[in-house]
Amino acid sequence: MKAVRIHRFGSPEVISLDDVPKPEPGRGEVVVRVNAAGIGPWDALIRRGKSVLPQPLPLILGSDICGEVVSLGPGVANLKVGDQVFGVTNERFTGAYAEYAVAKASMLAPKPKTLNHTHAASVPVVAVTAWQMVVDFAQLSSGQSVLIHGGAGNVGGYAVQLAKRAGAVVIATASVENDSYVRRLGADGVIDYRARRFEERVKEVDVVIDTVGGETLDRSYGVLKRGGIVVSAAAQPSKEKAEHYGVRAVFFLVQVTTQRLTMIREMLEAGALQSEVGEVLWLDEARKGHEMLEGAPHRRGKIVIKVAD
Repeated sequence: MKAVRIHRFGSPEVISLDDVPKPEPGRGEVVVRVNAAGIGPWDALIRRGKSVLPQPLPLILGSDICGEVVSLGPGVANLKVGDQVFGVTNERFTGAYAEYAVAKASMLAPKPKTLNHTHAASVPVVAVTAWQMVVDFAQLSSGQSVLIHGGAGNVGGYAVQLAKRAGAVVIATASVENDSYVRRLGADGVIDYRARRFEERVKEVDVVIDTVGGETLDRSYGVLKRGGIVVSAAAQPSKEKAEHYGVRAVFFLVQVTTQRLTMIREMLEAGALQSEVGEVLWLDEARKGHEMLEGAPHRRGKIVIKVAD
């Protein structure tokens, strides 16, 4: 089968399209014939050798998948051959950019009926990340206020939708070009981060959802109420700054589970969440997708590799 691999860490040039043996499932695993695979920033971290998890080489890049189950390993009870599924491959976030991928059954769920394979492959990591930020860690509730950094991004867009569904007052940072899009997702207010400093416009919010990191995260502690919380999926927050401002700070690595995917699938099927796909590439164009992650021009929305029709 064809698979997109790296044999050394580095820039997008290290990516190659290789012929490799079709995989076999182990205990608790299935083999999925991949229809589509998502490309995300964590794939670039792995490619550069910056993953916080051990990544033995050579490796097949990618984790977001959508496709059809073609074989089952021992101990798999919740799936059967022929099931259309979406989710991620494994905890190391590798193995998806291929014609066939091994995936843990506990990290897959039935594909949303309302989405095609390309849109379904765009969902798992970013939507579950947003779910954990808004629901699990911030525990955002009706009447609270939240500032979401990167509201037009792939995680941020889901966070805006989930925060609005929770009944919160939602303020998001985004470029002026994405103002109407972020408001359409549910933001009550949008701050153009290029024109205004958000701390001049926002005070005393209950929650900050950070998908940006860096200076943006550093400036976020002061806009929270005492006892508020900043949740970041982009960088480790400063314990000292959190203590100084009397707030809580959380950083986490996403945990994609069948249960969380099922809740998100139900919301997608009910029309309560919408997905956003940007560029759609073929398997042999994976390097181009990683050049987009590095800053090459591309449309808003998740980059997806279409592996098979």
